[in-house]
Amino acid sequence: MAGWTCRFLLQRGARLLSPRTESSLFIACRRTIWTEGSRRVGLIAVKLGMIPVWTKTGERHVATMLQVQDCHVLKYLTKDEYDGRTAALLVGGKNVSPFHRSESEMEMFRNAGVPPKQKVSTFKVSDNAIIKPGTPLYAAHFRPGQYVDVTAKTIGKGFQGVMKRWGFKGQPATHGQTKTHRRPGASGPGGDPARVWKGKKMPGKMGNIIRTAHGLKIWRVNTKYNVLYVNGSVPGHRNCLVKIRDTTLPLRSASILNPPFPTYFTEEEEDLAEDLYDESLFVHTEPSLALT
Repeated sequence: MAGWTCRFLLQRGARLLSPRTESSLFIACRRTIWTEGSRRVGLIAVKLGMIPVWTKTGERHVATMLQVQDCHVLKYLTKDEYDGRTAALLVGGKNVSPFHRSESEMEMFRNAGVPPKQKVSTFKVSDNAIIKPGTPLYAAHFRPGQYVDVTAKTIGKGFQGVMKRWGFKGQPATHGQTKTHRRPGASGPGGDPARVWKGKKMPGKMGNIIRTAHGLKIWRVNTKYNVLYVNGSVPGHRNCLVKIRDTTLPLRSASILNPPFPTYFTEEEEDLAEDLYDESLFVHTEPSLALT
């Protein structure tokens, strides 16, 4: 049994490290200029936790730290391969053991020349935002002051009643109430139509669904550890994987002016500072009061 296991490990490891092959549908990645209507790829990050931040006017905000770990482009999907209208890019984040992935998924990772990833997501992109498979993605893909949408699976709460799930007030605690203090009460009309309407708020499973937080401002970008500081809270528990992309809100999309396009390339652009801050954010290394 031990010998068979060793042979299996060697064979699978050899396949993982085998040279990658270029796809026949591969389109060369060219440095292009961002234009209105362009759609960039997104990132996959790990939710680290939350910290307070202050603006220069003294306002306190809460920011969520999202770290981009081992994020790479895996595959380019043409319009015909995706939905017939737009092209897309497959992006993987956070390395994982090859034993946690199927053989078909391992083939995709080998073709891209990257290690197996824990999470793989699809991002719609415009024709001028195509990136070569195997290209690493960094937190500098976004810049301070920009607004993003963050998608993740919410924390599962299990089966909950209407007071916790929907915020019902509940019924009186005394004056003839017997075992109905947290019950919803009437659930529907009688006679006609003599049924409960579809979509009625009732007890049930709470959480563990995909949710998106729209229009979150980026306060700070740490280029050394690839950490994004976004305003407010995002769905999911600590250490969960989230999707980050440029916001789709019409009034917030104006913040996307001349971003790194199609992404940030370390070999082509000048070295960035370790920390990039929004112009309205207070930096603790700077003086809070200047006397003249």
